[in-house]
Amino acid sequence: MPRIPESEIDRIKRQTDLVALVRSRGIELHKHGSKDFAGKCPFHQDDAPSFIVSPDKGLYHCMGCGAAGNAIQFVGKFDGVSFRHAFELLNAGAVAFSPPSPSGECVKLSTVPRLELPFDPAATDEALLLQVLDFYHDRLLKTPAALDYLKSRGLYQEEALRAFRLGFADRTLGLRIPEANRKAGSEIRNRLQALGLVRESGHEHFNGCITMPVMTPEGIAGEVYGRRVTKPNPGAPKHLYLQGPHEGIWNVAALDDPELILCEAPFDALTFWVNGFKNVTFIYGTEGFTDELFDAILARKIRRIRIAYDADDAGNRAAERDTARLTAHGIEVFRVKFPWGMDANEYAQKVQPAAKALQTLLNASEWQGGPRIHTRGLSDPPPSEVAAPPPPPVSSDPLASEDPHVHARGSSSLAALLAADEKALLQPKPTVAPTNSACLEKTGDYHVLRLGGREYRIGGLAHWGQPFTIHFTSGE
Repeated sequence: MPRIPESEIDRIKRQTDLVALVRSRGIELHKHGSKDFAGKCPFHQDDAPSFIVSPDKGLYHCMGCGAAGNAIQFVGKFDGVSFRHAFELLNAGAVAFSPPSPSGECVKLSTVPRLELPFDPAATDEALLLQVLDFYHDRLLKTPAALDYLKSRGLYQEEALRAFRLGFADRTLGLRIPEANRKAGSEIRNRLQALGLVRESGHEHFNGCITMPVMTPEGIAGEVYGRRVTKPNPGAPKHLYLQGPHEGIWNVAALDDPELILCEAPFDALTFWVNGFKNVTFIYGTEGFTDELFDAILARKIRRIRIAYDADDAGNRAAERDTARLTAHGIEVFRVKFPWGMDANEYAQKVQPAAKALQTLLNASEWQGGPRIHTRGLSDPPPSEVAAPPPPPVSSDPLASEDPHVHARGSSSLAALLAADEKALLQPKPTVAPTNSACLEKTGDYHVLRLGGREYRIGGLAHWGQPFTIHFTSGE
């Protein structure tokens, strides 16, 4: 687990009434000089008061056995708990002032938790899992080191923390559960082990991880992703899931949009989301495109997917495989091109502002196949017969990576763009063809051209002056 910040340790030391804490353990204290108190030491056979408490300094010291420390160390030594456990007891408030045993005597090892159990032992398995995830969420909000990690990855956003129940497993859950050698503790730990939250060794599965649940349509946590942020043991994985098959779709609301951004990993999808691209979800790694997600894409009638997998060999293979599968079902597919070796999160960290950088890549994504859907929003790239080159890692010009054959930058390019449609309009028709007008209008950073039921976006025409109208008249 992450080291407790010194600022938090200092806060506990300042806020704790050390005299009241020592007296809560049955130790009589009397004034000793102008500022200190003295009593018999609880850590050795003390016939004369040799245990000195200095409340102004927040320290204790035994003149006989040498025991010394602050309030956290006193609780740890007297109650027989770890430094972290003692810190959590004092941080919880009043519970720290209750003796660790009915006799009030010093214990070598405490096995009875005094911290509040963060869930209802009588809850169903589904409810129990959600209650633990809520506990992890609360721990994240109280752990500066974990929040700083999210900030370093560009993923800290209060709305996202709440919306997706992000949490942090700091190993304090076990401090609140009875030990396995007790009946109640054994039953609870067995249930948590069956849910995948506790391992056979008794350790928390997601210890040291940012947690990110994946919910099912029924509101059940079908999967939990964990990203380790503390230094793991050699060979320990950085990315964890619950055991068993993946269930659930992250950010299922994204499927309400006719266009979907599909990422390879959770933090890549979260990167798009916190930067304003809400129509995003992820597969579970390059081999984790579940049938549940695929069937939902077909059922929700997603028309276009932008694949934003990692720019590496595994990502390319997965993109090629998934493109073939999606286009076979009539879905238009584009590939978001990151610089080689990068993923969405790394790119967003290195190219700022992140929202604009991601928008540029989405605009420049390459058409891979599927039916051409020509009714596009302002963020969408137009169709192109010529594949655009991969976008550069840094670009402040949203048109810099776009295909010059598509985004006409002069009158000759515009004529080439319109040639195919003009030719089609002039072909003989079984009935008299109507007159078609194409109006080129300025919309945002682009000029929009609507022609023959199609819509084109053209960049770089600002120097042409005012919008104008082009007429094509077709006859038999």
